Amino acid sequence: RADIKMQYKQLWVWNLKLSDAGIYTCEYGTHKVRTSLHIFKLMISLNGHFLQNEVPELILMQNSSSPLPDLSITLFDSNNNRVTPELQNKSRQKYIVKIKKLGAMDSGTWVCQVHSDSPLINQNISFAVKVLGFQNPDLERKYATVDSTVILSWHLNSQEIKWKEGFTGQLNWKQQESAKSHELLDFNVTAQGQLHETKKSNNLLFEIPERKSESTIEVKLPKVHFNHSGQYQCQLEYQGRYAQSKIELVVMKVSANPAGPLSRGANMTLTCQVSGPLPPNAYLRWERVNGTKMDIKDSKQHEVRLEVNISTAGLWSCHLIEDSDKKISFHYHVEEASVWINYVIIGASIGGSLLAFAFGCLCIISGISWQRRRQRAKRMAQARQYLLENKTCQCQQ
Repeated sequence: RADIKMQYKQLWVWNLKLSDAGIYTCEYGTHKVRTSLHIFKLMISLNGHFLQNEVPELILMQNSSSPLPDLSITLFDSNNNRVTPELQNKSRQKYIVKIKKLGAMDSGTWVCQVHSDSPLINQNISFAVKVLGFQNPDLERKYATVDSTVILSWHLNSQEIKWKEGFTGQLNWKQQESAKSHELLDFNVTAQGQLHETKKSNNLLFEIPERKSESTIEVKLPKVHFNHSGQYQCQLEYQGRYAQSKIELVVMKVSANPAGPLSRGANMTLTCQVSGPLPPNAYLRWERVNGTKMDIKDSKQHEVRLEVNISTAGLWSCHLIEDSDKKISFHYHVEEASVWINYVIIGASIGGSLLAFAFGCLCIISGISWQRRRQRAKRMAQARQYLLENKTCQCQQ
């Protein structure tokens, strides 16, 4: 592992080891020159291949012929931001530090800066970090309306970091945290670094989109139902370790009672409902398009259902607002009943009233007639009894 360049009076040593540290003497005639070689060795756990949210461990070792100096360690991430490590173990020969949880954006070249005042040491040691994970937020929330089309996407960074080693994963769905999980699809990476997906479940009428970017996991719901809401969790597996990302799908629906055109003078109740709990900074709002402030109604905090009683036809909209931003809107057109329909309704009401009045009169007349017949029958029965009693008496005489 060594070679002497006589032309330049140099000693070349490669593949340095900690045991190579010490004092090297160059003798040339009666001249002697001594050089002290100080060696550092930096090791990173898992060979620098991590999944997001994992915590790397760094081990820095040193060796020297003189007493080992007390070192200070500073780390800089791939974006040249200073990172404060957590010191786990410290001895003059071995330093063990832990870094923060890694994210997908932490991939790249990191620098470990080693400093000592006596002897004076300022050494930068670079090392590679590859973090396989999702570029999605930690918990993403997506909104959709009933019967709309929605595509849920998880973006992996495997292409950006040129991850060549294999990994597998699956996509699960469940309506609530405690509900049973359903596996929708599983996937793996081919030898060429391409993702291959397989549909696993028919619980949902979902599709796997054909056109998509590399390293993207997608499911398409062509016609969203209210019960399609819930948590969609994409999970990665690499060498027995796991990383996951969730998308919360919230579905909105609108209904009217009674359904159909709104007659003059009548009222209708519009109901807007979402399938899951809303964050504290989100609420529902009913409003009539081109209406007044009197046509606006907001829900209270944590309410997932909002009703509004209306007497005016037109286009009504239910909005889900989060941080003053309309995330989704559901438009419901309330039609006004036609004039002839109003006349039919009025006529039907009057006719019904007259019919009820006539039926009542008929019942009264029938009752009086029945009462009279009953009284007449009673008097006739009494008369027959009287005659029968008189005839009996005459026969006895």
